[in-house]
Amino acid sequence: MAGRQRALRELANMLAYVLGRRPDEFGLVPDPEGYVRIKDLLKALWEEPGWKHIRRAAIDELVLSLPDAPVEIIENRIRAVDRGHLRTPEAVRNLPKLLYICVRRRAHPVVVSKGMRTTEGGWLVLSDDREMAQRLGKRSDASPVLLTVHTGSRAARSVIFFQAGENLYLAKSLPPECLSGPPLPKEKKTEPKGPAKPLAPKEPGSFYLDPTRSRRGGRPQPDPDGGSRGKGRRKGRKPRRERPPWRS
Repeated sequence: MAGRQRALRELANMLAYVLGRRPDEFGLVPDPEGYVRIKDLLKALWEEPGWKHIRRAAIDELVLSLPDAPVEIIENRIRAVDRGHLRTPEAVRNLPKLLYICVRRRAHPVVVSKGMRTTEGGWLVLSDDREMAQRLGKRSDASPVLLTVHTGSRAARSVIFFQAGENLYLAKSLPPECLSGPPLPKEKKTEPKGPAKPLAPKEPGSFYLDPTRSRRGGRPQPDPDGGSRGKGRRKGRKPRRERPPWRS
């Protein structure tokens, strides 16, 4: 029992730091009320050594067991009780020349042609650290595509960037002209298939089936005129001999 209480206390201290002090250090961006989605919190924790085992049940147990739990939960969202150290995202003009963001591999062709736009109430999360950008991208795709955002380009001047912590930057949209990345994969051309050719015999004495032959193995087919075709034609019957007179 004491060991379990100690483990819950360690988890409580970790959550208080992640959600109440440095969410940006873990690639998390709280909403205006300080909440993050629990599944996003768990993905961030699993990237840290020694926290891969944490599940939603452990967080629920913490809230119910500790009278001074440092977090509170509403449905699928969680926030720190003490949020006095959180920084509110602020618009920023002096940006690093290069920022990085990852996209899903399947979305890469669309982003190249149309750019990126967030959903209502969300953010595009960028970083000036390539490793952090890849870390965020792998939370939604095992092999994300890393794109570079050229903040000094003319296209990027129409974008309002916000800074959230030390290494995270936020935007609502990114035009395709300010993005660069790896070339798109070439599409594989599929050639139309022709009719299948019968296989030639490989060894003496072997044979292959000819689909044009009769199902009965090439037997002579009936003659439309009433006879038979081929070698199997039957000969006409011999005329019956008349009875000899001496036998009458």
